[in-house]
Amino acid sequence: MKAHLVFVYGTLRRGESNHHFLARSQYLGCFETPAEYTLYDLGDYPAVVYGSNAICGEVYSIDDETLNRLDKLEDVPREYRREAIKTPFGVAWIYLYQDSTLLKKTILSGDWCQKA
Repeated sequence: MKAHLVFVYGTLRRGESNHHFLARSQYLGCFETPAEYTLYDLGDYPAVVYGSNAICGEVYSIDDETLNRLDKLEDVPREYRREAIKTPFGVAWIYLYQDSTLLKKTILSGDWCQKA
């Protein structure tokens, strides 16, 4: 079974509604991306696309089964796509949003958990 790293920035973070998907995964630490992305509020969940802001999130070590479950949750390849991003913990997957027509409300802080 191969280990993967994943960078999560929204509902998969600790204390958020979908964190249970990572219950069997190892938390590696917090990470703030380089200023190469923009975070949007879609209501119940966020979206990240390429842009000019840093994004706050968490990095986890996950197994193949968890990666498959996350791909289903994120509706890959329709709603989101996976891309590789460098983190201090190694190269991790990040989920990037695909439909730019729905992106209206920017979260300038880059932190979904501090969006209020």
